[in-house]
Amino acid sequence: MAKEKIVLAYSGGLDTSVILTWLKENYDAEVIAVCCDAGQDDDFDAVNKKALDTGASTSHVIDIREEFLTDFVWPTLKAGAVYENDYLLGTSMARPLMAKKLVEIAEKEGAGFIAHGCTGKGNDQVRFESTVHALNPAIRIIAPWRIWDLKSREDCLDYAAKHSIPVAQSREKIYSRDQNLWHISHEGGNLENPWNEHLDDIHVMSVPIEKAPDKPSYIEIDFEKGIPVGLNGKKTAPVALLTELNRIGGENGVGTIDIVENRLVGMKSRGVYETPGGTILYKALAALEKLIFDRDTLNYKNTVALKYAQLVYDGLWYTPLREAISAFVDHIQEPVTGTVRVKLYKGSAVPAAAKSDNALYSEEFATFGEDDVYNQKDAEGFINLFSLPMKIRAIRKNNAAGKALRTR
Repeated sequence: MAKEKIVLAYSGGLDTSVILTWLKENYDAEVIAVCCDAGQDDDFDAVNKKALDTGASTSHVIDIREEFLTDFVWPTLKAGAVYENDYLLGTSMARPLMAKKLVEIAEKEGAGFIAHGCTGKGNDQVRFESTVHALNPAIRIIAPWRIWDLKSREDCLDYAAKHSIPVAQSREKIYSRDQNLWHISHEGGNLENPWNEHLDDIHVMSVPIEKAPDKPSYIEIDFEKGIPVGLNGKKTAPVALLTELNRIGGENGVGTIDIVENRLVGMKSRGVYETPGGTILYKALAALEKLIFDRDTLNYKNTVALKYAQLVYDGLWYTPLREAISAFVDHIQEPVTGTVRVKLYKGSAVPAAAKSDNALYSEEFATFGEDDVYNQKDAEGFINLFSLPMKIRAIRKNNAAGKALRTR
């Protein structure tokens, strides 16, 4: 009888390195390691070798960077989705795609199980497992953090030492990090006490504001239908575009936030997120939309963005509602084509100028100088009609007051 097969979401970090060995110890099964290259700064040849050296029967490294941007990041960017007014959803967007790849490998390899290294306290377990259930409900889940005897990352370090598993983490450097092309997150360690200011050495993709240049930098971003397509007048492919924005944004200290957020599972957590390029794109696209959208469309889009952010954060990418909101967003983004110039300075990304052939802004109408297109006398009739309900209410109120005086 053939052995059962388990597909493991593998990064080569502390948790999944320990999990690979633990699965071999506790299940009579082949373990197939799957590592998704979403743009994290890793040596993937070394990751692949480590998986095989520590017991994986097969190891896959899958480049998902472009698909991540075009099919997950750009739709979320176009929706203007920001979780709790701060978090640009870097990890949240990547997990459904990674889980999709795990399902594809499981189906190809004939595996009945998918294992992951998410803790029972976090959001990622929901994102991975909800996606698996949506795409192939026959696949079963193994979540070691919910069932094993190891209770902390310190326990994992002890387990790794006992089994001679090489890991980069230590008791002094024990941050839990997740990186992709969009961002890097930092949790754990001294961040668990919200009274502790995060240390400057936590930075990976950007510099602390104090170390940013004293001179501003400018960058021009071209958009087509809400999608970034060019930098400084040159057409640029998605991965190259975001890579360059990360570089220049990081050099200027843009996009670092230190927040306490509400996790889906009910608790609050504190994390530091670096999203230099993404922060620039959100600021730039919002400026272009203000040039193009009418008031009602902009207001409704902002309302929809809140729900979209919650759906993405909660791992509900593969749902009819998320897909329906994306269809609405795609429709209203049709005219959002133009260029935005952004000024980067000491942690800030400020849109300095914008232009579009589809702009509803008209200098002829908006000017404070003399013009021949707007008759200011027309405003009187508009104000009379606009304020009519307030006028009627005041008349009724005054009439009622007068009647009360006459009856005394």
